[in-house]
Amino acid sequence: MSRSSIILLPKNKKLLQAVGENIKLARLRRKLTMDQVSERAGISRPTLSSLEKGSPSVSLGIILQVLLVLGLEKDILILADDDILGRKIQDADLTVKERGPKNTKK
Repeated sequence: MSRSSIILLPKNKKLLQAVGENIKLARLRRKLTMDQVSERAGISRPTLSSLEKGSPSVSLGIILQVLLVLGLEKDILILADDDILGRKIQDADLTVKERGPKNTKK
C-alpha cells in the first residue's frame, strides 16, 4: 500500500509547525539532543526532525512517544478537551419531550 501525501491548508500547516516548534523548544529547555530524544523514544533522528518541523506524516503514536520522553505525555489529553463547538451542536439537537396528561382519579 502506498502512502499518499497529506494535503493541508496553509493555516493548518502553521498549526502543525507550531506544535513541532513547541516540542523542539521543550527538548532544548531540557538540554536534550535530537539523538538522545530519538533513541529514548525508539524512533529515528530524521523522524524526530520531521516532527519538529511539523510534518503531517508523523503519527500520533510517535508524538506521544516523544512527549513521554520529555515528561509531557499528559499534554496529549488537552487535545479536543474543551469542545465548545461540539457542545453547542449537541445542545442545539436536544429535544424536550412533552409530558403526557396527568391521570386524575375521581
